[in-house]
Amino acid sequence: MDLDRLQALLAGVCAGDVSVASAVAVLRDLPYEDLGFAKVDHHRTLRTGFPEVVFCQNKTVEQVVAIAEKLLTRNDSLLATRATSEQYAGIQARFTQAQFVEVARAIVVRSTKPRASLGRVLVIAAGTADLPVVEEAVITAELCGCEVSRLIDVGVAGIHRLLDQREQLEAAHVLIVVAGMEGALPSVVAGLVDKPVIAVPTSVGYGAHFGGVAPLLTMLNSCAAGLTVVNIDNGFGAGMAAATMLGLRHS
Repeated sequence: MDLDRLQALLAGVCAGDVSVASAVAVLRDLPYEDLGFAKVDHHRTLRTGFPEVVFCQNKTVEQVVAIAEKLLTRNDSLLATRATSEQYAGIQARFTQAQFVEVARAIVVRSTKPRASLGRVLVIAAGTADLPVVEEAVITAELCGCEVSRLIDVGVAGIHRLLDQREQLEAAHVLIVVAGMEGALPSVVAGLVDKPVIAVPTSVGYGAHFGGVAPLLTMLNSCAAGLTVVNIDNGFGAGMAAATMLGLRHS
């Protein structure tokens, strides 16, 4: 349930086009619907501007499909993260417009409604191995209404590749920087721009990288002022943070 649908429903009741009983039936499951194994948050869009996102890891195909069905009865878009091809097949059989973005491990149903752009997000990857996290951030920010572009394989091992792209850096309103190994790239980027920078450590690296803990600590200890850090491999969190920051420009 989003604000437009709620306003249309209440206007219909006021005009006599929608009965009170029909309106009650629509609103009965607000703010959430209990499926036994999940409580689907139909109030999320009204509170935050974006529907509940399905985290698919460790859920069965049947559970993911059931949650998606409930969300799509009240929303015209869907994002399901950390999904498998089997979970996608289950959703796609029910909703043919669903798409599977394999590299991002995400199932997407895109809204057909036109919407104004919140602003420009640039997602920067230190290396090609970071692409799954990059694409999760890209998909999330796009679905939230951002214009998103990518800058790939510009890590500090060849910093000239980044410095050649100053125009892209300066054109963005928010930058998401994804890096594994030692995680130095976000500090470099944050020292070059006057825009918010969101750092995403990834689990890409050798043994002493500790599955992403080493770049996470590097980013948390950055000397670049104002650098924001999300959890290891959390492209979704970075995309949502970027969209939230840009949403403040329009509030």
